Amino acid sequence: MKKPKALKFGDTIGLVAPSSPTRDPENVDLSVKKLKEMGFKVKVGESCYESYGYLAGRDEVRARDINAMFADKNVDGILCLRGGYGTPRIVDKLDYDVIKENPKVFIGYSDITAIHIALNQKCKLVTFHGPMASSDMIGDFDDFTRESLMKAITLKEPLGKLDNPEGIAIKCLFPGRACGPITGGNLSLIASTIGTKYEIDTRGKLLLIEEIDEEPYRIDRMLTQLRLAGKFDDCRGLIIGDFKNCVPRTSNPSLTLMEIFEDIIPSRKPAIYNFMAGHCKPKITVPLGVEAELDATACTLTLKESAVIKKRCQPPEN
Repeated sequence: MKKPKALKFGDTIGLVAPSSPTRDPENVDLSVKKLKEMGFKVKVGESCYESYGYLAGRDEVRARDINAMFADKNVDGILCLRGGYGTPRIVDKLDYDVIKENPKVFIGYSDITAIHIALNQKCKLVTFHGPMASSDMIGDFDDFTRESLMKAITLKEPLGKLDNPEGIAIKCLFPGRACGPITGGNLSLIASTIGTKYEIDTRGKLLLIEEIDEEPYRIDRMLTQLRLAGKFDDCRGLIIGDFKNCVPRTSNPSLTLMEIFEDIIPSRKPAIYNFMAGHCKPKITVPLGVEAELDATACTLTLKESAVIKKRCQPPEN
């Protein structure tokens, strides 16, 4: 896997909106202010100020922003403004050759999952399942979430064990140990890739899943789709992140999430749950594509290699 260069204070962050528009245009300015307070310079993409129905501008605008930020030598890392919906519409419009030649830190979660999968698989680029500017950084940007993010994108050594916040236990669904690079993200987006040329490849990997606002029967349907597509057979283990507000909306009989997990996820696969990644606060930043060891029996997830590298030296000019 290609690793992006580690970010440092004073670097420039490119802010993009690949999915839905922010509900309040002021949130863009507040996001820029927060990033500057954190010690970064900011370049704002056109998509951050655009709106086209439930999208942050037309597909061409959102894709062009990402391509331009990767191509721009003055931009050191790329942060998504928010999720929502829209990335599946632009994965076939990204310039993967340009991205391969310009590996950079790329951060987001939720709908950004489709881009993570595409960049991991087509560019062999490590990306970061972590907080977004408008969704998480303005207002109450808690210390745990901030520190987890900064460690992931700045430390040039292996991050080691990824721990939940104090007082929130990681739990074992099925015991066992497994090693492999981490892939995945939002369950809805993972399921939406099945049958496309951007389909998630879980072979030999640890699969991370998280979700928000889906009723249990919908979770059942998406997990069953992954099962029938062989994604659980192919993966080495599972990391079940936050499933926020995934509860029944009616009084009709329902299975619990735990019953669904136990029914559909193979018990021979090591699996943990209650891992604080996804639409939760605080949240862990998870590097995708980095080799990790899952010890489900001990309820630990340990990164075995760094997610970023030292800045590449430029060759001297003749």
